[in-house]
Amino acid sequence: MANRIVLNTISYHGKGAIEEIPGEISRRSLEKAFVCSDPDLVRFGVTRKVTDVLDKAGIAWELYSEIKPNPTIKNVQDGVAAFKNSGADCIVAIGGGSSMDTAKGIGVIVNNPEFADVVSLEGVAPTTKHAVFTIAVPTTAGTAAEVTINYVITDPDKQRKFVCVDTNDIPEVAVVDPDMMASMPVGLTAATGMDALTHAIEGYTTKAAWEITDMFHLEAIRLISGNLRDAVAEAKSGVPDSGREAMAMAQYIAGMGFSNVGLGIAHSIAHTFSAHYDTPHGVACAIMLPLVMEYNAPCTGERLRAVAKAMGVEGTDSMSIEEARAAAVLAVRTLGEDVGIPTTVKGLVAADYDRLADDALADACCPGNPRDATKEDIIELLRKVTA
Repeated sequence: MANRIVLNTISYHGKGAIEEIPGEISRRSLEKAFVCSDPDLVRFGVTRKVTDVLDKAGIAWELYSEIKPNPTIKNVQDGVAAFKNSGADCIVAIGGGSSMDTAKGIGVIVNNPEFADVVSLEGVAPTTKHAVFTIAVPTTAGTAAEVTINYVITDPDKQRKFVCVDTNDIPEVAVVDPDMMASMPVGLTAATGMDALTHAIEGYTTKAAWEITDMFHLEAIRLISGNLRDAVAEAKSGVPDSGREAMAMAQYIAGMGFSNVGLGIAHSIAHTFSAHYDTPHGVACAIMLPLVMEYNAPCTGERLRAVAKAMGVEGTDSMSIEEARAAAVLAVRTLGEDVGIPTTVKGLVAADYDRLADDALADACCPGNPRDATKEDIIELLRKVTA
């Protein structure tokens, strides 16, 4: 079977990159942007950094900000209606995973209206047309939604998240400008950074991993382990510097990899926590990552040795395989502790184990896990993160 790589057609990186947005719109003879951004980003003036650039270039735009932290079916459906009413001919998504996931759903359905129920997009969606032309501008250094073919939507009635995988949803243009991430608070900086690390480690150990994605994931692991602590310190001081800029690059590189090979049960379980307890996705991933690494270790060969080395652990070459695996887990756990990640999930109770395990096993990320998990395995992992 052939391996496949899907990436943005164009991406811009570095401070001031948002100035490239008008040119990408104008050269395609597009006239009006549908700006998707969450309410907090609008309130704190982050969205305005981009809309000011559009105004300066004389490009019309209309704002859609009916977006929740875990976007719902209704958010997407309302967005489709708003797009049609706006007269826009392109989308500019500004925000973290929530804004970009909502924008992906909107863009796909506008051009593939047979999927208007949203739920039929779950899994590998058989859409036939690419989404509305989209420029994605991340404001967090973690989700990498600007470069992935995945998006996650919440069904609140069924208390579940579902993953959509579709090569037609990837934004044609990604604009990764660290200045757009300058206002990230400490907790969000830590959580999204650990989300990026989870992407990189799960992507590196997934069943589908191969040489090109290995290259992306190992570099992302190296950058994250070397810069996340600094990025969190910069968030505390309010003075963004090289740590945050490096994290902007690291999360994008991780996205280049995992989008093409999938993830594992740390993400499967994390999705259930967000759906049931509204746990921030990055926090949920960070809590599960070291435990899942321990669980998967017997099925990872020498890969956790490479993870430990990428994280700066000394002496990995002389360690036994068991020692190297333990060192990788310890390095991840220590990083999480250093940036303030909790070790248990607020609200998690034993009565929910059965439902959560079923949902995790049904999640689209589960099949890529290097070790085939049983329901009993998932429940045992849940016990370890119950307060």
